[in-house]
Amino acid sequence: MANFKKTIKLFLMDYEPTGRIKCSVDGTTCVAFKINRNDLDKCGDRKELNQTGIYFLFGGTTDDSAKEVVYIGQANCRKNGEALLNRLLEHSRNPKKDYWNEAVAITTTDDSFGPTEISYLENHFSNLAKEANRYIVKNGNEPMIGNISEEKQHTLEEFIYNTTLILGALNYKVLVPIVETNIKQNSAPKNLFYLQRKNRAAGITIQAKGQKTRDGFVVLKGSYIVEADMKAIPKKIQQLRQSAKINKDRILQEDLLFNSPSYAAAFVIGGNANGLMEWKTKDGIPLKNILND
Repeated sequence: MANFKKTIKLFLMDYEPTGRIKCSVDGTTCVAFKINRNDLDKCGDRKELNQTGIYFLFGGTTDDSAKEVVYIGQANCRKNGEALLNRLLEHSRNPKKDYWNEAVAITTTDDSFGPTEISYLENHFSNLAKEANRYIVKNGNEPMIGNISEEKQHTLEEFIYNTTLILGALNYKVLVPIVETNIKQNSAPKNLFYLQRKNRAAGITIQAKGQKTRDGFVVLKGSYIVEADMKAIPKKIQQLRQSAKINKDRILQEDLLFNSPSYAAAFVIGGNANGLMEWKTKDGIPLKNILND
């Protein structure tokens, strides 16, 4: 399925890219709407939002983390026939869910999903988002997976793939892993780099591993993270060092994505750093030299 080329259509419903956007994948029934929280009252005439579906609520960074947040939920058709839209309106009025500012509601053009299907989708999307680790997933409990047939599961897997494409086209990579599969299988690709530095205070040599990706630079699970912060350290990096999963031995327990190699190096050492020089190949060649080739 992933080997086929896809055509994705984006329709600007309010004549501008900052307004509501309808998104669909050619040849499928998958359809999505990106809606600003302040624009929900404009959507009463959209029949697609008056049916069953899945929704994502996206918000900015929080006080205790540099990561953005997402909440993933499901909406069943109700007696008033306004499942998705009413659910979003309920969230917009809930003071406990004031962290989000944009929603993406996803359904089908033929309204073909029932409660079992959307329970399966909610569970799957929630787990994919947690595994991708790009956002803080605000779901409190793991959604029920539901009991579906093998044939239906195949259909839903295609819907999941199309949803991932749509979210990516809308600049939400919430379901996309930050590192490629071959990294997790312990291979040694060309874009793998290492950071080594003597920490005199601790009497050890810092050793970290990272990967250059399309989205930035990833510090990989298993890297050693210096405990103390230096005076000169970006605030977001300091927040992330406090909230990241690091065990008592200062070993990172998750893969973390950064905008630049320098931010990634700053996270490891606890202070400002030139990532282009700090990150090197296994042969000791700085990242800067690789990028200039």
